[in-house]
Amino acid sequence: MSKIKRFFSKKKEEAAFKLRLGGGMGQGHKLNAPKPDAPSSSSRRPMDVYVPPKRNELSKEARAAANAAVARIERKESRDFNTSLAAIKAQAKRELEAERRQKEELSSASSSIGAGSTGASASVVDNRNLACEGVFFRCPLISEEVLPKQAWKLKIKDFLYQQLEFERGLTACLIIQNCNLKERADDCTATLIKYLENIIQNPDEEKFCKIRMSNKIFSDKVRYVDGALDVLYAAGFSEVEVDGEPFLLWTKEQMEEGLDLVTLVDALKNSEPIQLELDRNIKVLLPSQARRVVLPDDFYRISPEEIKREQQLRAEAIESAQILKTKAMREREEQRNLRMYRYSLIRIKFPNGLYIQGTFNVYEKISDIFEFVQSCLADESLEFNLVATSEGKFSEDDMEKTLYDCKLIPNVLLLFAVPAIPTPVAVDFNFLKEDLLMLVQSM
Repeated sequence: MSKIKRFFSKKKEEAAFKLRLGGGMGQGHKLNAPKPDAPSSSSRRPMDVYVPPKRNELSKEARAAANAAVARIERKESRDFNTSLAAIKAQAKRELEAERRQKEELSSASSSIGAGSTGASASVVDNRNLACEGVFFRCPLISEEVLPKQAWKLKIKDFLYQQLEFERGLTACLIIQNCNLKERADDCTATLIKYLENIIQNPDEEKFCKIRMSNKIFSDKVRYVDGALDVLYAAGFSEVEVDGEPFLLWTKEQMEEGLDLVTLVDALKNSEPIQLELDRNIKVLLPSQARRVVLPDDFYRISPEEIKREQQLRAEAIESAQILKTKAMREREEQRNLRMYRYSLIRIKFPNGLYIQGTFNVYEKISDIFEFVQSCLADESLEFNLVATSEGKFSEDDMEKTLYDCKLIPNVLLLFAVPAIPTPVAVDFNFLKEDLLMLVQSM
């Protein structure tokens, strides 16, 4: 069965399953899924380590061979960054000490530093201090690649148009939803369904079997929408000329083989945009690397230039009015600022100085952060707390709250703490899986 047919089959199975159960029997599981482990004393279930997929087109074997060859060459020419546990701990300690000394030096010298000395190189510093390269996604239906959203839109469009040759009708339904603006796609879908249902109900009436291509509704809602004409061609319409005017004429013989109008209408009603899955883009950072806090443009709902302009206009309006902001005004302004972001960059600092970093949607839950951290731990059954510097520890009541609800936007530092391990001991303790330590990179 092709990917396109699997897509629609999955939608039908989901709808039938929800209808039978009525949504009242809890969360199901796949029959071919592995048997879950017996529950432990921890309220959070163990998870497999989160390993970012490779962003290249080489096979795993070819990539491993290439990496091994490069490593052998580099060992001869230069000293590698040591990724052993002892070396990483020593490097983290050195950087923490250097960070403390740097803060002391900056504090003592702050009075003698001019305010305008950093303006000329602000843009260069911002680029150098980007906390991550951007926001990345997966799309298992298409491939295992990890790409930015815009790259996925192009890839999905190319993929769907390649499928037209094999399954024109079903693929065209997906093209309408994935290659057009939502409002335009919805209007087109509703119009196409009306055309086809008229034929299903009145197959012998001539007026329903032809469409004047100059008709205003057809021109506005169908003709220039990606995928729309392919749906009609698959349904059995073909372009003809009547009295010098172009028409689409339906005949049963012209229908796509193996496809009927009822199935096509069902596909139009059930098709929807192919969903992308947010990739965590996990990183393990040393203290010096964690100072990078500038977010790329992908994190914003609007462009940074528009944000700056809006903030400037708001500041000028307040200054000109010469009024003091009330608590209600401050809260409204804070909510407006939070709504500027789609994603949040979450960093968790461990007692030994290492950080892990992941990208989250602002509407994901606090429990998702705990699961993310748990999947990175060498001992997944370990009881731990995450502490927000402003809000304190998270409670069980907080688990269902979103990052937006807790104002963990746009970039937040959480402290990792284990009640059973004293702080002096935790400083020398490695909590992360050894596989993740390989993600630590030299500066």
